[in-house]
Amino acid sequence: MIATKNLTKSFGQTKALSDISLTVNDGEITGLVGTNGAGKSTLLRLIAGVLKPDKGSVTVDEQPAYDNPVAKREFVFVPDELYFFNNATAKDMALYYASMYENYDMEKFVRLKNAFSLRSTQRISTYSKGMKRQLAILLAVCANTKYILLDETFDGLDPVMRAAVKSLFADEMSERGLTPLISSHSLRELEDICDHVGLLHKGGLLLSESLDDMKTGLLKLQCVFSDEKDLATVKQKLDVMADERQGMLHVMTVKADRQQVAEVFSHIDTVFFEILPLTLEELFIAETEGAGYDVRKLIIQ
Repeated sequence: MIATKNLTKSFGQTKALSDISLTVNDGEITGLVGTNGAGKSTLLRLIAGVLKPDKGSVTVDEQPAYDNPVAKREFVFVPDELYFFNNATAKDMALYYASMYENYDMEKFVRLKNAFSLRSTQRISTYSKGMKRQLAILLAVCANTKYILLDETFDGLDPVMRAAVKSLFADEMSERGLTPLISSHSLRELEDICDHVGLLHKGGLLLSESLDDMKTGLLKLQCVFSDEKDLATVKQKLDVMADERQGMLHVMTVKADRQQVAEVFSHIDTVFFEILPLTLEELFIAETEGAGYDVRKLIIQ
């Protein structure tokens, strides 16, 4: 488990992070989301032990992360700004990683590199942005560490490669218990992959919850009433957190379970009615608006 407690970091007069407490559970994919400047990269660098916190602590399996080789053997960090040796090839970088990580799997690297159509002898400087990101992820996965930290994980990847990387993470989690911690500026990129999501804004952690917990008791309803007067009855009997109208169609977010909703609407005549799952964006909107924030203004789509 990775844990931060009251983590604070400033650069000169600029406070990058303030009092961040976050837990990354083993065997889950944890996502960090926030706009540029929200503090995602700083948080990942603190967890990776690249930066020293001004206040608070970071532990990896109860070991302090900063300046601790024991903790650093347990993870590999892929930053937003990728770095490769000058004139290096994919093979050169794999050999370097193998010298740093005792459990590096060179056979797996060759297999994955071929699957992703990356050439071993081609200089990385001639790769496209997406190819460089693919290579960085493959190098990290083959280090066979317990944790992998990735900043702006899908930046530069096309939809096919994004799906391939997500599939790779799922396979590694199933086969050897990999625990990824990934960041993105887009909720939509994290929606179908994360078990737990944290929302960062201006150096603070607005929200950190498992998606299962967020989904519990929150539903989206779409309905057209035969008589608009029945809307008052619904709002009286259900906790309606949001109600957006598109002509006669009501799109409501309610805090209730399916049985409660079905009971209320069994006594109401509707032209159209259905219950839908909420997207990650809708879940965040519901949670953050209650705290006085509008996530639609905080997250870049």
